[in-house]
Amino acid sequence: MRLLISFAALFLSVILLQLSSGGVGPLDALSGIALDFTRQEIGILGSAHFLGFFIGCWWAPRLMGTVGHSRAFAAFTAAGSIGLMSHMMVVDPWAWALMRVGSGLCVAGCYTVIEAWLQAKVNNETRGRTMGVYRVVDMTGSLAAQMIISVLAPASYVSYNLLAILCCAALLPLTLTTVKQPETPASPRLRPALAHQRSPLAAAAVVVAALSSASFRMVGPLYGQEVGLSTDQIAWFLSAFVLGGAIAQYPVGWLADKFDRRAVLIWLSVAAIASSAITVFTSGSGTTGILLTAGLFGLTTFPIYSVAAAHAHDFASDDERVELSAALMFYFALGAIAAPYMASLLIDNFGPRALFVMIAAGHFLLVIFGLTRMRARPVPEDRTRYAYAPRTSFIIGRLNRRSRVSDDKSEKGGSG
Repeated sequence: MRLLISFAALFLSVILLQLSSGGVGPLDALSGIALDFTRQEIGILGSAHFLGFFIGCWWAPRLMGTVGHSRAFAAFTAAGSIGLMSHMMVVDPWAWALMRVGSGLCVAGCYTVIEAWLQAKVNNETRGRTMGVYRVVDMTGSLAAQMIISVLAPASYVSYNLLAILCCAALLPLTLTTVKQPETPASPRLRPALAHQRSPLAAAAVVVAALSSASFRMVGPLYGQEVGLSTDQIAWFLSAFVLGGAIAQYPVGWLADKFDRRAVLIWLSVAAIASSAITVFTSGSGTTGILLTAGLFGLTTFPIYSVAAAHAHDFASDDERVELSAALMFYFALGAIAAPYMASLLIDNFGPRALFVMIAAGHFLLVIFGLTRMRARPVPEDRTRYAYAPRTSFIIGRLNRRSRVSDDKSEKGGSG
């Protein structure tokens, strides 16, 4: 308990960051609509965020090694705050795209610092509890971030300044903590081929996970506006997606540990296709129906990244786990950069339902590929335990690494 209290400053920074960075995506989409940006321009804003996110994931460990944790955190927070406050000073979609690169850089960099700090302070006895609390804090902050847009007026100085204030406030808990800064971890090498070598299915699955979540989060407000939702209803729409994903973690994790993870991925994709079809055919059924289908969509798509990561780690050695996590995030970033723009382009040409047709098509291809891979090799005898894998930084691989190794050893010891 004392250890978790000592992490209170870090967890408070996580919540404030989530409120700020999680709120800017939907606010930008709604502001773009109010300012008559084209749908493609709104999609580019979401893609720009994930471009900045990937740059931040790769650069942050190196910056920490140069200036330390606290200074790196301050630098990334400043980049995010500047981007937020500049929005209403230069009302241009391409300028906003550059600002969104800054917001993506901010969230990736700050999470890298936080997760590196956590990784350095926990041990095998405290890792599980700490990651459990971190998971709850991250999910709670993400859920609250979707709701915050219900009280923020689109295209308003006040709205963007409020998000900038929250971003700046995230500085206070971490920079004022009396806990000693940890040693800077070594930067992981980026070896994208490693993910494909260990599991081609996992690499494909994280791309499809990005197709689902990035397009929904960044272009979802555009879909909501097209089907007649008000701003506060769009907030509930996005929150239902996150809530559905949170509810799915435990039952999907149980299934992923009990059965062939390839089969779990296939059935999740089948369910995602079904939820996409239900969403398309019930788009005119009223607000309640739209919210329920958003929750169902989150339930079926949100856990795919974690199941794919667990499957890939089944074929990795202990010294590969950190670099494998980085490789999987590389594939996720590629999908997330492309997905919002593709979704906005399809909506512009074929209407709002095209968003879910695109997502369903991606999951259909994953089903076909998954069935093919099930014939390629058997299930490994020794499997890692399922763990929720937030797409926050490359360092998350280190936080999960020792707990996976510990689980493997305890299972082998128990089996004799």
